[in-house]
Amino acid sequence: MRTDNDQWDITTSVGQTALFVAASRALEARKPQPLAVDHYAEVFCRAAGGHWVDAVEGTDPDHPLRSEFGADFVNFQGARTKFFDEYFRRVADAGVRQVVLLAAGLDSRAYRLPWADGTVVYELDLPKVLEFKREALQRHGAVPTAQRREVAVDLREDWPAALRANGFDASRPSAWIAEGLLIYLPAEAQEQLFSGIDSMAAPGSFVAIEESAPMPADAFAAKRAEALASGDPNSFFALVFNEQCAPGEQWFAARGWTASTTPLTEYLRQVGRPVPAPDSEAAQMTATISLVWGRKE
Repeated sequence: MRTDNDQWDITTSVGQTALFVAASRALEARKPQPLAVDHYAEVFCRAAGGHWVDAVEGTDPDHPLRSEFGADFVNFQGARTKFFDEYFRRVADAGVRQVVLLAAGLDSRAYRLPWADGTVVYELDLPKVLEFKREALQRHGAVPTAQRREVAVDLREDWPAALRANGFDASRPSAWIAEGLLIYLPAEAQEQLFSGIDSMAAPGSFVAIEESAPMPADAFAAKRAEALASGDPNSFFALVFNEQCAPGEQWFAARGWTASTTPLTEYLRQVGRPVPAPDSEAAQMTATISLVWGRKE
C-alpha cells in the first residue's frame, strides 16, 4: 500500500510503472505504421534488464504486454504519446520556450522532439528515477535537443520553489504536462498540483494532462483487495488512488484557461486504433481516461 512519504527507484512501486509504459512505447515503435516512435524507450528497458528486455524482444510469451490487455495498452500508449507530442509541437510553434515535465519518469521528449533554439526542458521526479534515466541515456550517447534541467524533487514537497531555484521564470509563458501522473495522487494532491501550475504559469502558457474518472467504489475496492491478496506490492491497484479533485477542463476553465477534453476512446478512433471490446480487461481503463490541454489567456 502507498504511504504518505513512500519512495521508489525505477524498478519498484510507482517507478516500475514507467518501465511498463516504456516497454509499451518500444513495442509501438516496432509496428509497421506506429503512431509515435520513441527509440529511447527500448534503451531504458535494456538498461533495466531482465524481463523488461524480454518484453521488447518478445521472448517472454507470458509477459503482460503480450496478452490481449497488453495489445490494448500498447495502442493506448501509442495514442497518448502522439497526442502529447502534437501538443508540444503546438507549444513550440506558439513561441513557448519553457517546458515542465511533472513526474518526468522515462519521458524522452527532451531528446527526441525538435525543440526551438533556447528551449529549456525541466524534468521533475525523484532522484533515483532521474539518475537511472540520465545514466542510461549517457551510456547510449544520447544528446538532448533542448537545454535539459533535472529537478530532483518529490511532487508532494515544495516543487514550485525547486523549479524556481533551477531557473524557471514564472513571468514568461511555459508549457506543462502531467502524463500518467494524476492517478497516483489523491484528490487533495491533485488540487495542489493544479494550483501550483496555475500559480507559476504566465498568460500565454499551456497545460496538458491525462486524467481518469474514478471507477465505481465497489469495483475499485474489489480490484484493490485482489491486488493486496496477491502479495505483489507493485500491483497496479495497490499503487493508484481512485480519486479526482475535478475534471481538468472544468478546473482550469474556472481560472481563466481555455481548455478542451478528448476522451481516449474517441482519440483511438481518430488515429485508427481499435477501442477495447466492452468485455475486455482494458475496457474499463480505456473508458475512464481523457486527454486534456489548455491555454491560459
